[in-house]
Amino acid sequence: HEMFNEVIGGVPVALAYCTLCGAGILFETKVEGRDTPLVFGSSGFLYRSNKLMFDRETNSLWNQFTGEPVNGPLRGESIKLKIRPVVITSWAKWKSKNPTTKVLSVDTGFYRDYGSGVVYQTYFSSPDLMFPALVRNEDVVKRKDYVYGIRDFGVARAWPLSAFKAKPVINDQLGDKNIVLIGDAETREVRAYFRGDQTFKATSSPTELISDDQSWKITENALIGPSGKSLARLPGHISFWFAWDGYLGVQSTLYAAK
Repeated sequence: HEMFNEVIGGVPVALAYCTLCGAGILFETKVEGRDTPLVFGSSGFLYRSNKLMFDRETNSLWNQFTGEPVNGPLRGESIKLKIRPVVITSWAKWKSKNPTTKVLSVDTGFYRDYGSGVVYQTYFSSPDLMFPALVRNEDVVKRKDYVYGIRDFGVARAWPLSAFKAKPVINDQLGDKNIVLIGDAETREVRAYFRGDQTFKATSSPTELISDDQSWKITENALIGPSGKSLARLPGHISFWFAWDGYLGVQSTLYAAK
């Protein structure tokens, strides 16, 4: 449960969902120096409110939030799984744009009701954590508020989902890189892209942005502009603030609406 392994577009990946952290993270599973991709499962163990995965080759335990082995033969090998882009959306919206897509079957061979709101509903509807955790700062976001986070280029930054209520399109920076985020606070649907020297604004269309009076198309891989110019997507994911702050801490900045 809460884990799948697949090859998508020729890239072997695993998506691990940590219920307590509110985070589904998509990792590349081909690791440099290893002949075959790693295949992951859910160990059933937790560490600091985070699910621990295990790889079926060495049975090492891996932190789901950092993508690093924390126990077993691979611990100390300086391995860190690469994060790929992922988005939360409805099946209807996704299928309308990607009609030939495949969907993960819930017929797993185990008796488990995967319906929305069936499992952990009390936890999701409560401001309380299941286990104690230290949170440095709750002035802007509370511990179980959702944030969208990116960690790349040696830097990390989180955006409160509430920021997208007033600004569905946010032009910002990640380190020395100019980026743009498109988000919906109600559905938790957020995508991030490089923006170069462009400054983007929302339009009446959910599939377009505008910059310098020119239209840019929003796709899963990139923003596509005039003459086919492309601005690549960035890897990021949703999580509860306490988890992001607990694992990234002072390495990360927090966006504050201006």
